[in-house]
Amino acid sequence: MTKIQTPEQLAAVGQANLETLMSLATSAIARAERLAELNLNTVRSVLEDSVATTRKLAEAKNPQELANLQAELTKPMIDKAVAYARSVQEIATEGQHEVSSLFEKQIAELNKNFASMLEQAAKSAPAGSEGVFAAVKSAMDTANSLYDNASKAAKQAAEVAEANMTAATEATVKAMTATQKAAGKK
Repeated sequence: MTKIQTPEQLAAVGQANLETLMSLATSAIARAERLAELNLNTVRSVLEDSVATTRKLAEAKNPQELANLQAELTKPMIDKAVAYARSVQEIATEGQHEVSSLFEKQIAELNKNFASMLEQAAKSAPAGSEGVFAAVKSAMDTANSLYDNASKAAKQAAEVAEANMTAATEATVKAMTATQKAAGKK
């Protein structure tokens, strides 16, 4: 809400907004490239593992050896799936943090400009209007407080969701490992 008085100021604001948008787009493209590379590497690895697994399974001479091979080969596949999920989560989290950070900077700048504008208006306002400006300032402080609380709650929710995903993944890996060990003992 900066007071724009000249075409140069308008151009500067437009340029700053364009640079912000370009920065955000560039980083989104970089994350998309990382995700595409991760997907290609994962597909390549799964294909190579499938060929190796098929060869080993074809070489099994009896059902016991087949069961042992199956248990032995399942663990690396689970580990790779967990690593893939963590990598995707990391890329997504980075993007979310970047957008949140940009949004927070924009809100801070907007608040700063609004407070400055309010201050200027209060200086030139007629006597007796102090109460109106105090009420507006109080409302602005309340809105900022609500935004801060909502932002903190959203960050906490994201952290809890990430922790829950990690815990669920670890529990799944432990369960699969225990199942494999039990199957291998039979």
